[in-house]
Amino acid sequence: MGDEFIKPDCQLTGEGGNTMSLLAIASRALKGAGYSDKASEMRERVFKAGSYNEALNIIQEYVNAS
Repeated sequence: MGDEFIKPDCQLTGEGGNTMSLLAIASRALKGAGYSDKASEMRERVFKAGSYNEALNIIQEYVNAS
């Protein structure tokens, strides 16, 4: 079995629109699934995002947001 990344499910709807809050929730989901490295990678990318929508798209690359 390889090191295939499987996006964890993450409840983001109803959590407000604050990017940092959504990032924290998604980071916890990734860490809880054993993907601390992916959580760090996601945070770095979100911090460099040029817009709110870009940040949300990046988060959704890492978690199955619902």
